[in-house]
Amino acid sequence: MQAKHNRNIRISILLITTLLVGGLLISALPAAAADTPKYVFLFIGDGMGLPQKMAAEQYTGKKLLIDTLPAQGITTTHAADRFITGSAASSTAMACGMKTNIGFVGMDPQLKALKTIAEMAKEKGMKVGIVSSVSIDHATPAAFYAHVPKRGQYYDIDVALANSGFDYFGGGGLKDPANKRDNSKNFVGDALELAKQNGYTVVTQKSDFMALAPSAGKVLAVNDWLQDSGALPYAMDSREEDITLAEFTAKGIALLDNENGFFMMVEGGKIDWACHANDGTASIQDTLAFDDAVKQAYAFYQAHPEETLIVVTGDHECGGLTLGFAGTKYATNFQVLSAQTVSFQKFDDEILAAFRKRESEKTFTSMKPLITQYFGLKFDADPSDPMALKDHEVIKLMQAFERTMSGDVEKSKDPDTYLLYGGYDPLTVTLTHILNQKAGMGWTSYKHTGVPVATSAAGVQETLFNGYYDNTDIALKIMSIMNWGDTPQYASHEEKALRVADAN
Repeated sequence: MQAKHNRNIRISILLITTLLVGGLLISALPAAAADTPKYVFLFIGDGMGLPQKMAAEQYTGKKLLIDTLPAQGITTTHAADRFITGSAASSTAMACGMKTNIGFVGMDPQLKALKTIAEMAKEKGMKVGIVSSVSIDHATPAAFYAHVPKRGQYYDIDVALANSGFDYFGGGGLKDPANKRDNSKNFVGDALELAKQNGYTVVTQKSDFMALAPSAGKVLAVNDWLQDSGALPYAMDSREEDITLAEFTAKGIALLDNENGFFMMVEGGKIDWACHANDGTASIQDTLAFDDAVKQAYAFYQAHPEETLIVVTGDHECGGLTLGFAGTKYATNFQVLSAQTVSFQKFDDEILAAFRKRESEKTFTSMKPLITQYFGLKFDADPSDPMALKDHEVIKLMQAFERTMSGDVEKSKDPDTYLLYGGYDPLTVTLTHILNQKAGMGWTSYKHTGVPVATSAAGVQETLFNGYYDNTDIALKIMSIMNWGDTPQYASHEEKALRVADAN
């Protein structure tokens, strides 16, 4: 009897300690029905750390909506097997409430499939939507409906999408619906055709998309122009005929709204891709596009304040962005970034590609006007002009131009050139580096970093998202708020407490 009593005391102490550290003291308690939202939004800015948000605010001169939400927290992001996480592990943590290894999607470190909050919502009779500005089978969106040990198993992920029964998918396309990469041993036919057989209406034209009504049933909406790797164009490259992330979000709300409520995850995926390439302007513009998408949910929340929860976070920081550059000391001038009119991707794909096809005049001198036209950097200008190139900057551009025109592809096998160009086109990344440095921005990496990210929230039980907690707690808090009981990943919160104690 005494041993049992002591064990109960031990469990109680460990539980209280764990919940306090994880920010779950309140969320572990069963939620009252009146405090359970009918509509739940989870927004994930891929690669969006604190510097990315602050850069966008300094560029526009006003706060992002996501930074004005009433609840504000800080979230740790590490994976189970690495301090600096990847999107698959981080998204799985936020979708399932459990840490996993790098590259795992919807599975724990022992390769056990984990139930996601999107799947739980669907089981409870809610409608479910998944939106992303990158391919809809990329790691972040996939973690809400797929369960594979390798994020590159795109065909298996595409089949999982087709069989998910979720009500709305919107954004980028499918990377391998026909298993052309031959990375699956379970071929069951073209995944896109399977989706159609399973009742999905597939649309790719904006006019057809805008005309969609709830009577359309399940929808897979893909933008017509997929700029790179099945993704939407960068926000700064978007055309009138392209569907924006905000429009995908607004349409999702219209299609999903019903008496049983809905869950919708929206990812701003190209913030991350821009930061991998160290393109500050593209990163800022996609951060603003992401904030515009949140505004759609916020307008819905204002109409349904007692029934809605909005949670906004990032999966990790990318690029090691610093707001402050050694060459400018304390000075910043974010407005110089407005001189850049195309993303690094469009400059590579269109401007540089056309330049290489010229029959003649493929010299650095003939490149100068294009540099000024698309990045605003000026040669032989008055030194007082903030866009004037200094001699050492011109030398860097000339060296990068020679590498670009010789067809060099810089890879990590050459440490020196990798630090300069990171595997991206030498001229393009040098242009973004110089322009960003004039703005007072610096980059330390072409990959992710391990710094915590910000999480904000508005709506039902918003205060649970104040404080300092891990990314797994985002899923666990949502599960608790939704009154879904003990998570499938843990038999009880007491078990989680003991596991944490054993791990420490």
